[in-house]
Amino acid sequence: MTEYRSIAELRPPEDGSYQVFAMPFASSPRRVHDNFMVRDMHDGPMPADYFLWILRSTDRTVLVDTGFGARASAERGRPRQFDPVDGLRQIGVDPDSIEDVVISHLHYDHAGNIDRFARARFHIQDNEVAFSTGRHMCNHALRATFDVEDVVTLVRRTYAERVVFHDGDDALLPGLTLHAFPGHSAAVQAVLVRTQRGPVLVASDAVHYFANILSGKPFMLTLSAPDTLQSYARIRHLCGSLDNLIPGHDPAVRSIYPSITINGIELIPLHEPPRDPDYAALARLAVG
Repeated sequence: MTEYRSIAELRPPEDGSYQVFAMPFASSPRRVHDNFMVRDMHDGPMPADYFLWILRSTDRTVLVDTGFGARASAERGRPRQFDPVDGLRQIGVDPDSIEDVVISHLHYDHAGNIDRFARARFHIQDNEVAFSTGRHMCNHALRATFDVEDVVTLVRRTYAERVVFHDGDDALLPGLTLHAFPGHSAAVQAVLVRTQRGPVLVASDAVHYFANILSGKPFMLTLSAPDTLQSYARIRHLCGSLDNLIPGHDPAVRSIYPSITINGIELIPLHEPPRDPDYAALARLAVG
């Protein structure tokens, strides 16, 4: 594993394309039965990783998702290897210098720490905010994956004119487009990133694991299975190849791509080509 002192040593391309890094900051010892709506009689370990994604060009650094904080970690029994915002500082990214943060959706593990980015505009889908602040939050089963403090913090940023709302697919910045994929939540948005190896879709929870999209079995926590399956079909069309897809929680990402460390923090360079992924083996995880 190659080691660096700062992300600044990794110069982005001069052609305007992006570097894409996944930063894993936590993991959870899940089972196969925890990860699919349609359960098989077989079972086995199938852990989840938790990531932030860092997109870097010569002009800017964009963050996708903000992880979860210490309170949510304790309340939900999700230990973190490190605080993800502190992790950004440790690799040489000042959170207060980031101007654009994409919130893929408002579930607790993707939308914590919003208050710790002093200058950022937060990009979110209209339908996601409407859902997480509307009548359905009166039902515990539907609000359980949200953290009210995260939602309230986003509303406060809205009143401060620091939230940018998007209605479906949209342009974000040169080389970056947003794509809405309802299903897991009301409106998960993924980011299609132009890299030197081609387009890379940072899918977040539009696809949790490669096995979900390969088997056609949505993740257990899914608001709408039909919408999820339609989203899977659109994702396959948009990506062209699974080599261009980055799922939101799959530890396989860490074996498919090379790793580097910066001051002890592991980063996964997703702008590098994947290393001969065995998608057939990943699909078989859907049946334990």
